[in-house]
Formats: sequence, C-alpha cells, structure tokens
Amino acid sequence: MGKLALFSFLVILCFALTSAATNYIVGDSSGWDISTDLDTWAQGKNFVVGDVLVFQYSSSDSVNEVTKESFDGCNTTKVIKTYTNNGNTTVTLSRPGPWYFISGNKLYCLGGMKLAINVQGKQADISPVAAPKAQPTGVVLPQPSTKNNNPTPTSSGSVYAAGGKDSLLKASFGFVAAVLWLVG
Repeated sequence: MGKLALFSFLVILCFALTSAATNYIVGDSSGWDISTDLDTWAQGKNFVVGDVLVFQYSSSDSVNEVTKESFDGCNTTKVIKTYTNNGNTTVTLSRPGPWYFISGNKLYCLGGMKLAINVQGKQADISPVAAPKAQPTGVVLPQPSTKNNNPTPTSSGSVYAAGGKDSLLKASFGFVAAVLWLVG
C-alpha cells in the first residue's frame, strides 16, 4: 500500500506544479498609465484561466472591463465592471476567451490606454517552453515611481511560488521515477 500512496502523492504534486496561476503586473513597472505601451506589453504572453491581472494606477483613474464594441469605441459609460480600488485592482481571469479593459478616462482610452487579451481555457493548453517569464503568484513588485499607492496582496500572505518549465521538468522526472519504481 505504501507504493500506491507515494504514486498518488506524486501525481497530485505533478498537477499542482503545472497548474499554478500567474500574476501579471499590467504594464510592468510603468503600470496602467497613458505612457505605457499596453499592446507591446501583452504581446507574447499566454494568459490562462486562473491567472490574475494586477492593475496599478493613479487614484484619480479607474479600470473598466468592457465589451469589444465599448473597447473599440472607448465607451466609458457602457461597461461590464468598473474598478476604482485606489489605484490597485486585481482581476482574476475566470473564463476563457477575449477580455477587454479600458481606462475610465475616455481621453486616456482614446490615447491608447486600453488592453485586449485572449485567455486560454487551462494551463495544459500552453507549451511550457513557450510560457512567458511573468511574475509568479504571491510576489509583489515595487510600485512604479510615478504612482502614489500601496499594493494589495493577491494571495493569502503566502510567498510560495510554483510552476514554470523547471518545476514541470522536475515533476515529470519524479513521476517517471515513481512509475519505474512501481513496475520494478
């Protein structure tokens, strides 16, 4: 019975290591700001269900989640949800498909302060080799120097970070070793 318990543990560990969510600081150190090239920031990133977008912005601005039509026209009155959390907003990507965000200030939106991303259904849809180097869950980057706000924790205080191709590789080797041990 001990071999079966070890095998079960390794299978669960393998899934836990490969399905860790990623926190993305929108705009990296520049934040959600009119000067940030958000199109370039989003390029090459593979967003999956469970990942978190962290918007950091001045307390006089806001983030609107909108439809494609509102995104295209910078319509700040027809929104799905408005976030005004004193310059710190976290949005968990809870469904696959396109997501659209615009600044609550229409002039900023017209100036390019908007973000369109496509979210994959699950972590297994992404090749570990092609995964972007993003901020792991639980790690908070310093605030942009032009912002005057404090980050809010996006996890339950844990600093544990998992995932990435190195963890996947280690888990895969452990899984193969356990199978060989069980067979042998």
